[in-house]
Amino acid sequence: MTEASTVASGCIFCDALARIADEPLVVRRGRTAFVILNKFPYNNGHLMVVPNRHVGRLADLSEPELSEFMSLVQSAERVMTGVYAPHGFNMGLNLGRAAGAGVLDHLHMHVVPRWNGDTNFMSVIGETRTLPEELPHTAARLREAFEKSPGVLES
Repeated sequence: MTEASTVASGCIFCDALARIADEPLVVRRGRTAFVILNKFPYNNGHLMVVPNRHVGRLADLSEPELSEFMSLVQSAERVMTGVYAPHGFNMGLNLGRAAGAGVLDHLHMHVVPRWNGDTNFMSVIGETRTLPEELPHTAARLREAFEKSPGVLES
């Protein structure tokens, strides 16, 4: 694997990884993947699990990368259940432009906590978002919960 295949210039996830020690939205770091808050969340706690390597498809991940990627998704579900007690989750991948991918070539799994009666529809109908918690507070709460959670070790 060449360095060019590992990092892509101008990719928001590669840029976040390059400055990971100073990236305020990163809440957990593994060996081959990391967890980052969505800068424009649908709900409190909306985060993404992202492989370190710049790849666009699940099929492009090695077995160890895929294993850690899914372990971080599982940890995110546990952590957010403990922190926010949601009634459910939306989790998903958008692979390619036709599927609605906002970042085309860097795979990422959205993990969005949901509550009965939440206002998620506001972004669609009112072109506005309603969040009772600011991102720095969300990041601090989730970072602390990930540190206490069993599972993926920090690199």
